[in-house]
Amino acid sequence: MTCELVFVGTELLLGDILNTNAQYLSRQLAALGISVLHQSVVGDNPERLRAVLETAFSRADTVLTTGGLGPTKDDLTKEVCAGLFQKKLILHEESLRRMRAYFAVKGIEMPQTNEKQAWMPEGAVIFENANGTAPGCAMEKDGKRLLMLPGPPREMKAMFERSALPYLQQFSDGMIRSREIRTFGIGESSMAQAVSDLLDRENPTVAPYAKSGEAMLRVTAKAKTEAETEALLDPVVQEIEQRLGGYIYGVDVPNIETAVVRELLRRNISVATAESATAGLVAKRLTDVPGASAVFGCGIVSYQNHIKEKLLGVDPQVLETDSAVCETVAVQMAQGAKRQSGADLAVSVTGLAGPGKDDRGRDPGLAYLALTDGTRTLTRTVCTGQTGPDCRDFNRTVFSSQALDLIRCYLRDFGDTASPAVKDCDA
Repeated sequence: MTCELVFVGTELLLGDILNTNAQYLSRQLAALGISVLHQSVVGDNPERLRAVLETAFSRADTVLTTGGLGPTKDDLTKEVCAGLFQKKLILHEESLRRMRAYFAVKGIEMPQTNEKQAWMPEGAVIFENANGTAPGCAMEKDGKRLLMLPGPPREMKAMFERSALPYLQQFSDGMIRSREIRTFGIGESSMAQAVSDLLDRENPTVAPYAKSGEAMLRVTAKAKTEAETEALLDPVVQEIEQRLGGYIYGVDVPNIETAVVRELLRRNISVATAESATAGLVAKRLTDVPGASAVFGCGIVSYQNHIKEKLLGVDPQVLETDSAVCETVAVQMAQGAKRQSGADLAVSVTGLAGPGKDDRGRDPGLAYLALTDGTRTLTRTVCTGQTGPDCRDFNRTVFSSQALDLIRCYLRDFGDTASPAVKDCDA
């Protein structure tokens, strides 16, 4: 099966919103073994939309659209698609009933304009919207299939997984599965060199990817059944794990903060943060993970020196002589956060996010990190090398990832047994 994706909405063309639906749907369809040939974005214009759909169907047997299913006059996806498939629109009573119930729960009467959303192409398979008012649908004609989903990601994802996915599975002749091996502390080129002989494989394939401060390998296999794909994937994943060892922070985990929180929960170890350059980003990333409240003590954002002194007990003499951006201050910040919170661990960050130099002429991208459990102290110096006018967000992201990795290293190396004081924790 071949497929094209068409995303409808002038707001997408203007850049007002990010098209996250594209990434989500491409991944979901790839997992079904469905080849996505092209992606198109078109505004709320019926003539242009029809032209895009006609081109898409000249190249693929299945087209999936998102957007343009709302109640306003410029929401015309359904009308254009129905015309293309020569289907008339009829009132779908069950969809209308669901809409009225949706508004009734909110305690308001359904606007008359919303009835437009209940008019569906005759003979279509209707997809219920569990998170909104716009139902979706699927139509077939002359061996071609067209699926329409709403634009808001929360509505689209739920509808795809509940309705569109089962619908498409009947046409798939196999499946594709991927395993994502995520690493920290090793660059993309070094990671790729360590597994260079595996990158030439055809099934499963192995492909390297890089993001801010991290690198990832995606291992992808195609077979007729899930068991067959897993049998292809497992030995390759195990070989990569053996080669990359401690650089790997997780397999099939979305990010390093998830890996860290899961390990904190498993060990029942709590953590607190003290942050300067990252302004609470480490705490934010930890608490983005569901369940983090069981292991996160508190977060202290201490930009000003007098806050470092008052809340965290940082020595004012050190601040005066060595500045706030130094290893000693990082250590004292971590110690103060542990003392204030009572958490098992505390991690700190102090650094220069940029874009300008500090009053000592040091370039941005420099940070000092520390972690303490009250007995041992781990420290790390980070230098990103990013000094341009747009470096600030990058540096803050890398600093926070390094702090999370410092927690990961502690849990890996010292989480179970006592150990003498340690300085530096490298993957």
